[in-house]
Amino acid sequence: MANYTHEPSRTFGEYLLIPGYSSKDCVPDNVNLKTPLVRFKKGEIAPLSLNIPLVSAIMQSVSDDNMAIALAKEGGLSFIYGSQPIESQVKMVTRVKNHRAGFVVSDSNVSPDDTLRDILALKERTGHSTVAVTADGSPTGRLLGIVTSRDYRVSRMSPDLKVSEFMTKFADLFCAKDGVTLSEANDIIWEHKLNCLPVIDSEQNLVSLVFRKDYTAHKENDNELIDASKRFRVGAGVNTRDYTERIPALIEAGADVLCIDSSDGFTEWQKIVLEYVRQNYGDQVKIGAGNVVDGDGFRFLADAGADFVKVGIGGGAICITREQKGIGRGQATAVMDVAKARDAFLEKTGVYVPVCSDGGIVQDYHITLALAMGADFVMLGRYFARFDESPTKKINVRGNYMKEYWGEGSARARNWQRYDLGGEQKLSFEEGVDSLVPYAGSLKDNVNLTLEKVRSTMCNCGCLTIAELQKNARITLVSSTSIVEGGAHDVMLKDNQQVS
Repeated sequence: MANYTHEPSRTFGEYLLIPGYSSKDCVPDNVNLKTPLVRFKKGEIAPLSLNIPLVSAIMQSVSDDNMAIALAKEGGLSFIYGSQPIESQVKMVTRVKNHRAGFVVSDSNVSPDDTLRDILALKERTGHSTVAVTADGSPTGRLLGIVTSRDYRVSRMSPDLKVSEFMTKFADLFCAKDGVTLSEANDIIWEHKLNCLPVIDSEQNLVSLVFRKDYTAHKENDNELIDASKRFRVGAGVNTRDYTERIPALIEAGADVLCIDSSDGFTEWQKIVLEYVRQNYGDQVKIGAGNVVDGDGFRFLADAGADFVKVGIGGGAICITREQKGIGRGQATAVMDVAKARDAFLEKTGVYVPVCSDGGIVQDYHITLALAMGADFVMLGRYFARFDESPTKKINVRGNYMKEYWGEGSARARNWQRYDLGGEQKLSFEEGVDSLVPYAGSLKDNVNLTLEKVRSTMCNCGCLTIAELQKNARITLVSSTSIVEGGAHDVMLKDNQQVS
C-alpha cells in the first residue's frame, strides 16, 4: 500500500514571520548575511562561504560569465549552466576567474589591418570600449597599439578605415613588464592618469591589461566574493552523463564549486558522480547535489558525500514538472523537512551540510522565510533573469520592456541531461516553458534593495545572523483572508486601479 503523507504540502506564501524582541543594536547595518556554502565539521569554519545568501540558477537564460561577475561583486555566486559544450562552459569560467585578478586577459583584440567597422562590431558584441591591437589579432600577440572610444569618431570617419591609421601606437603607450605586482600597476595608472595599463613580456607580447575601473570597483564592492588570489569565485553545473570529461575541465579552468544539475537528485546516478569526485579528488573539489524534497533524499546525498544539498521540485516559475509528472512538494514544506534532516545529520555525524532552497521564491520576503525555515542560501532563476546582466535579450512588448526566460526542460533549452533517467539521450516531453519576465534594470540595485528587506525583517525578528534566524524565528500559517489583509485593500490606488 502506498505511503500517504497527511501533512499538506505548503508554499512560502502561506506563512508569515512573527516579530520578536529587537534590542537597540538590532539594526540593518549590524546584520551579517554570511552563510556556509559547503559542508564542514562542527566547531570549524566552512572552507567556502557566501557573503550573501543568494546564488543564481544553473540555467541558459540566467547564469553566464557576465551574471557570475556581477553577482560575485555583490557577494553571491553564479553556477555557470552546463547545458552547453564543455569547451564553452570552460571559457565562461575562465573569463570569470580572469576578470578580477586585477590582470585581465584581453578578450577584445584586432589586428592593424582590421577596420573601424570591425572595432564597432567587436564593441557591440563584447560591450568593451578598449581594444588591444596585436600583430595577429590574438590576446597574446605582439602589442602594436590600443584603440579606445577616444581614438575615433564614427560620424567623421569611414567604417573601412584601417585600425593602424587611428590607433594609439605602441610608442605612445605606457606599459608595464610582466611580473609587475597589482599594487605597482595601480601606482603607474594613477601616476600617469591612465584608464588602462597593458602588461607585456620581453618580446612585446601582450600578457594582460590592468584597468583603473577595477581598482575603483574593488573599493566600491567591499563585499565581493573572491578567492585567496583576489579572483571572483564562480560555480558550474555538471550532469550525470559526461562528468568524467566535464568535471576535470572545469577544475582546470578554476571553478570553485560544482553542482549536479538534475530535477531529481534522489538517484544512484548522483551517487555515482559524487563517488567519482571523492575517489579522484578527495575533499579538495566541492560539489553540491539535488534536487530533493524530503529528509530521505537529503540523507542519501549527504551520506554519498554532497557538499550541499539543493531542495525543490516543480516550484520554479518556468517549471511544469508537477503538472506533467505529478511529482514534487510545496517548497516551504520541503525546506522545513530537509532542514530537520540536516540538523539530525549534524547531531549524528558532527558534519553540517548546507541546504539550498531552489525555487518557489515569488516575493522578496520569501527569501527570509526560506532562511528562517532552515535554508542556508537560496537559488534564484526568474529573479536574476530580469536584470541587465542576464544573457537573454531585452525586448519591447506593447510598450513594456521584458527579458526572455526559459526553463532547462523547455523545448528551447532541451537540456535532456537534467531530466535523464538513464534512457535515450533526448528530452521526451517538456518540463519547462519559454516565457518573458518584466525587465528590472541592474543586478546591483535590485539585489541591494532585496537584501535591505531581508536585513530589516531579520531585525524585526531580533536576529543579526542567519544562524540566529534559523534558531529563533517564529513562523505562523496564514489564512487566505489574512493574505488579502496583508496587502493594500479597500482603497483606490492613485494609478486608478481598484483594490477590493
